[in-house]
Amino acid sequence: MGEIEDGEADHITTDVQGQKCALVCECTAPESVNRKDNLPFLNAVLKNPVCKLYRFPTSDNKWMRIREQMSESILSFHIPKELISLHIKEDLCRNQELKELGELSPHWDNLRKNVLTHCDQMVNMYQDILTELSKETGSSFKSSSSKGEKTLEFVPINLHLQRMHVHSPHLKDALYDVITVGAPAAHFQGFKNGGLRKLLHRFEMERRNTGYQFIYYSPENTAKAKEVLSNINQLQPLIATHADLLLNSASQHSPDSLKNSLKMLSEKTELFVHAFKDQLVRSALLALYTARPGGVLKKPPSPKNSTEESCPQDPPLPMRRQDSIPHHSDYDEEEWDRVWANVGKSLNCIIAMVDRLIERDGGNEGGGGGSKDGEKDPSLVDPIITHPREDWYEQLYPLIRTLKDCMGEVVSRAKQSLTFVLLQELAHSLPQCLMLTLRRDIVFSQALAGLVCGFIIKLHTSLHDPGFLQQLHTVGLIVQYEGLLSTYSDEIGMLEDMAVGISDLKKVAFKIIEAKSNDVLPVITGRREHYVVEVKLPARMFEALPLQIKEGQLLHVYPVLFNVGINEQQTLAERFGDVSLQESINQENFELLKEYYTAFMEKMPPDYISHFQEQNDLKGLLENLHQNIQAKKRKNVEIMWLAATICRKLNGIRFTCCKSAKDRTSMSVTLEQCSILRDEHQLHKDFFIRALDCMRREGCRIENVLKNVKCRKYAFNMLQLMAFPKYYRPPEGTYGKADT
Repeated sequence: MGEIEDGEADHITTDVQGQKCALVCECTAPESVNRKDNLPFLNAVLKNPVCKLYRFPTSDNKWMRIREQMSESILSFHIPKELISLHIKEDLCRNQELKELGELSPHWDNLRKNVLTHCDQMVNMYQDILTELSKETGSSFKSSSSKGEKTLEFVPINLHLQRMHVHSPHLKDALYDVITVGAPAAHFQGFKNGGLRKLLHRFEMERRNTGYQFIYYSPENTAKAKEVLSNINQLQPLIATHADLLLNSASQHSPDSLKNSLKMLSEKTELFVHAFKDQLVRSALLALYTARPGGVLKKPPSPKNSTEESCPQDPPLPMRRQDSIPHHSDYDEEEWDRVWANVGKSLNCIIAMVDRLIERDGGNEGGGGGSKDGEKDPSLVDPIITHPREDWYEQLYPLIRTLKDCMGEVVSRAKQSLTFVLLQELAHSLPQCLMLTLRRDIVFSQALAGLVCGFIIKLHTSLHDPGFLQQLHTVGLIVQYEGLLSTYSDEIGMLEDMAVGISDLKKVAFKIIEAKSNDVLPVITGRREHYVVEVKLPARMFEALPLQIKEGQLLHVYPVLFNVGINEQQTLAERFGDVSLQESINQENFELLKEYYTAFMEKMPPDYISHFQEQNDLKGLLENLHQNIQAKKRKNVEIMWLAATICRKLNGIRFTCCKSAKDRTSMSVTLEQCSILRDEHQLHKDFFIRALDCMRREGCRIENVLKNVKCRKYAFNMLQLMAFPKYYRPPEGTYGKADT
């Protein structure tokens, strides 16, 4: 039973248990695009499409047409190259800051020299990897057989868009997208000692128990130091630019321009001052002071973060050496407060002067900001009485110079003290610390390449959906990863890598900008703790966006991972091993998914929520998912189906991952596609298995196997097939030797 459309490629038929399946044909062209201006956008992401067409009967004996498409993405190589370039820039800047730390006592100076030696080696390694990747011009695919190659370890494995376009007689056309990719993991580094989740925990425990040589700063404090340093590097040049613009407005004697320039200067300067209202900076200054030659060590106050300050009943973390953060009898702890407060006082002087100049000139409005801390500080600037015809530039120039001088003093002290904090993290357990950073960068690069691909495709398909666009800038997007890794042997390490890599995607925000040329490839900015991916849209597409997005609002993603091992190794883990890693990951990510759902229900407009609740029983699905996670049932693939359904109903981005995104992933995505046809599009119940076997035998996923291993056989043996859950087994004649 089956039909085929005219004018396509060669016909292919399959026979399942003596009955013909729906006919399939191979299509030579990808899905058509309605607008010409969409083409550069899509071509920047997708490449080398494989298309298959199916016709299956519905429950009322009519026909539905299905178009299955699988495409590579050139972002597989573009994103890692962008990211490595960013890492090199960040690390070179950090190394320079370490060199500019100033004179240190012999102990700390030797540590610094050792750190710089290893850091320079790491930068050279990144530069070599970038050079090798740059040779891969035009590449868009890393095969599963290349997952252990060192030069390609930042590149995701077998990344593809798997798309199903359904045209049914009863419902409007529907698109279902899944990004398939190998689990983000450091295969070249290996898994002998586990993956990132275990390695980072072990490293942190060792740092807490460090010996005499180092000062312990918590991961939160280290991240805070990096954040403040980044803010300094961003805000200082901005403030200098706005100060120069203010002087330019003064030279033009333009009151309106002067007020606007002052407003911008005030906003940036207040952000600058606020960045230093943190106990970490004060404790770091004290630690650095005593690390200078001749420093006297007496008293060990611990570094604090904002959480510790707000909870005085919690004792600070014990320091591992008596003189960890020492006290010097000659050290003036209030000096820092005076230094950074002078920046705010200098700004107040400028505000007061601008107010006075405009008032003398006959203006009736204030100076755009108003002094928050009172009138100008007489210790900084002598009182100046202005006259109407005096030069505004001459009046403001000394005040601007004072502001820049005060800001320079703050930057110099803060940079050195916070760089000293980073030195502690790097100095401990070299080169292990840097190797962990490398491993985390590798895993994150693979995860980010898939995320950017999925985000761009989701944006393109939902560009004309007002509800989606509102959700995008109001709540953000859920990104759901389906993992099929076992909790046995090397795949435990892969799962530990994957869990950290996906969690790290919380550090990513997207920003949509208008493309000014034909180059619409995304650009990455930021640093390891915070990345911004700029997605370029052609002019017509950009104009269709809400104002908030067009004005540059950052768009956030909320990644969640649910893993259920399905192969024979998982059988061994469940019977003789430990599945607690999988249970912990699923429970933790359920809580994250629930938090997103709560934010979605609170932030979206009431009329949208009312309609949404009529169409979807998300609360019931979440409760069902929670019950299945708590049940601890063996190979409970119901967890996967529920998580995927919730993601689709929340307009999220779907991912499916196994070790290579080739065999287990193919079984999963074809099962998902046929389940959607049955549950959402009335596929005839007698044709569910036939449709499933048809897609697995002749569809896009067997082509994926071919391009990875050069044969049309899924890598399963009989032992694996016996261990698989129902519906995860391929049809006869399509499987061979087990994957290595």
